[in-house]
Formats: sequence, C-alpha cells, structure tokens
Amino acid sequence: MPQFETHFFSSLIFWEIVSFAALLFVLAKYAFPPILEGLDARERKIRESIESAERLRAEADRRMIEYEAKMKSAQKEAETMILEAKLRAQHVQEENERRLSADAERIKAAATRDIDQERRRALEEVCRSVSDLALLIAEKLVERSLNDADHKRLAEESLAAVAKDYEKS
Repeated sequence: MPQFETHFFSSLIFWEIVSFAALLFVLAKYAFPPILEGLDARERKIRESIESAERLRAEADRRMIEYEAKMKSAQKEAETMILEAKLRAQHVQEENERRLSADAERIKAAATRDIDQERRRALEEVCRSVSDLALLIAEKLVERSLNDADHKRLAEESLAAVAKDYEKS
C-alpha cells in the first residue's frame, strides 16, 4: 500500500494538514460567521420568547388574581343586592299588610257607623210612626182634635220614652 509508505505518508499528511487548514480558514472566514450569527439570532429569539412567555404568564397570573378578586367582589355585591331586595320586599309586604289592615279597620268603622246611622234612622222612623199612632189613639180617647202644640209635646214625650227604652236594651 503506497499511502502507508513513510515517504509518501509524510507528504500526504502535509497536504491533508494544508487542505484542512485551508478548509478551516474558508469555513472560519465565510461559513462560521453566518452560522454563528444565525445561532446567536436563534438563541436571542428563543431567550426573548422565553422572557415574553414568562412576562405573559406573570401578566396572566396577575389578571387571574384580579379576575378572582372581582368575581368575589361581584358575588358579595350580588349577595348584598339579594339581601336588600329581600328586605325591601319584606318591608313592602309589611307596609301592604298594615295598609290593608288599616283599610279593613276603616271599612269596618265606616260600616259600623253606617249601621248605627241606619239604626237611628229606623228608630226615629219607628218613633215617628209610634208618635203618630199615639196621637191618633189619644185623639180617639180624648175625642177631640189636638192642636199643633199638643202634637209636638206628645211626639217629644213619646220619642223620649222610646229613646229611654232603646238605651236600656
């Protein structure tokens, strides 16, 4: 094998080192800078993406905490509003009950008053009828006609007697 001969082998090694150095120089001059720049750019982009993701996660955590606080606040506010609505409804119901009770008492008092007035009217009418009847009976008993003053006096006496009887009962 000729490549393993010492004379040939040493010159081959020399040219391999020269070609490797030339390749390394060409790579270092033209290939490595864009590759390294690309790698640096990619590293920078990845780092920025990680930092951005961490900022967004921190922002999302902060907003989640705010959202939970707002939800708790809204829930407390809703509970307060429901409690206030229940209290208002209870007050309205109590007011309606008081108003209806007062109306019922007023209607009852008016009905009692009307009944008393009708009773008095009926009693007065009965008294007038009784006094007229008493006058007729008195005329027949006395057999004479009574004048207006006698009529008036007898009517008042009869009314007073009937009123006394009514008050007793």
